[in-house]
Amino acid sequence: MSNAATDRPTVADAAAPFGVWRASAMVVGIIIGASIFVQPSAITAQLPSTRGIIAAWIVAGALTLTGALVLAELSSAWPHATGVYAHLRQAWSPAVGFLWGWAMFWTMHSGIIAAIATIFARYLGVFVPLGDTGTRAVAVAAVLALSALNYRGAAPAAVLQTAVTAVKVGALVLLIILGFTAPAHAAASATSVPSGGAFSAAVVAGLFAYGGWHMVSYTAGETRDAARTIPRALLFGTALVTLLYVGVNIAYLRVLPLAAVATSTRVAADFADAVLGGDGLRVMAALVVLSTLGAMNGVILAGPRVYRAMAADGLLFKWAGATHPRFGTPHRAIVLQAVWSAVLVSTGTFRALFSRVVYTEWIFFGLLAASLFVLRRRSDYRPSFRTWGYPLLPAVFIVTTAFIVVNEMVAHPGDAATGLLLVLSGLPVYSWWSRKIARPSASGA
Repeated sequence: MSNAATDRPTVADAAAPFGVWRASAMVVGIIIGASIFVQPSAITAQLPSTRGIIAAWIVAGALTLTGALVLAELSSAWPHATGVYAHLRQAWSPAVGFLWGWAMFWTMHSGIIAAIATIFARYLGVFVPLGDTGTRAVAVAAVLALSALNYRGAAPAAVLQTAVTAVKVGALVLLIILGFTAPAHAAASATSVPSGGAFSAAVVAGLFAYGGWHMVSYTAGETRDAARTIPRALLFGTALVTLLYVGVNIAYLRVLPLAAVATSTRVAADFADAVLGGDGLRVMAALVVLSTLGAMNGVILAGPRVYRAMAADGLLFKWAGATHPRFGTPHRAIVLQAVWSAVLVSTGTFRALFSRVVYTEWIFFGLLAASLFVLRRRSDYRPSFRTWGYPLLPAVFIVTTAFIVVNEMVAHPGDAATGLLLVLSGLPVYSWWSRKIARPSASGA
């Protein structure tokens, strides 16, 4: 099975900047952004017990690991494919792959960059008062600076990613140690039994904190021994994040009252105040700044590889997929992504776009898992890694993605419909573009 999506030029293994550790650092660094410092409140508000809360984080981590297993198998079958985009294109149709890339650029991926940059600037404002205009200016500057770093090569971006990830993993481990050595709060052992609906809502909230696990697959063309490295990075990275998330939440719940965690808007800072004293906000602000810096760098690195692949497949302007002759990066795609992300930050429109569209990502994840049931029937599908627990685990993952999508549509029908229409608006564009590609081929024939 050969096409442009799977057989594109790659960096020679000896020169490829991503080995197992750097690829794993990309998985961990992108997932651990700002969510772990605020999302525990959303989960705790749904559940009345510490055991239920920890179980929700474990289940969310297990589901994320299942998605990683699916992607690991697909990546081992087509090690040089450009991640989710190429696998959707290969398993279903170019139209599905195009819609993923369409949604990535206009809303999902660029919106994530804009959101992380804004959080980065807000927490930097703890040390240097910025105001609304200053916050937006700093956020735009961060996007442009990291895009410039990525423009000059994947290697320096990978070095930064690995260094920042190592520091913030160490910081989270330190938080866990502090939480386990600090005096426990008397009310930290509440054990009420949660309802099934509350537990499901908590798991869904937890899944969004694990977002970004798939992005390492976009760097396949710059990864050494990609067929083995990407599956290992996916599994190691998601497992490590699950352990860290569970440990941090146990620490939060051990030190703070359950009600305080549920109602807090800055649970990590409240925790730091309790164990470190009055400087807790500044300590956590520094950690959030570092964490969002690493997450933003990884997301900026990943996206342009997809746009380059789309251009190679004829689904985007050819010039947008150009590779820099010196730096070897998709430099024009990086610039396009940086400019649009900066526009989203400057106008503040990323909030409305991203909040409406983010749930649609799970439609594509469900299709990704369902593709295993299709591809395993093909004689030319030969993965070197097989998803554990097939067919049960992929089936559970598909049901979960369906639940997330249906739940969003029921809870916010207007916003959900708007988001879905934004994604589907790419279909007329794809139809026009595919006819444009077909016309030269027909005349040549």
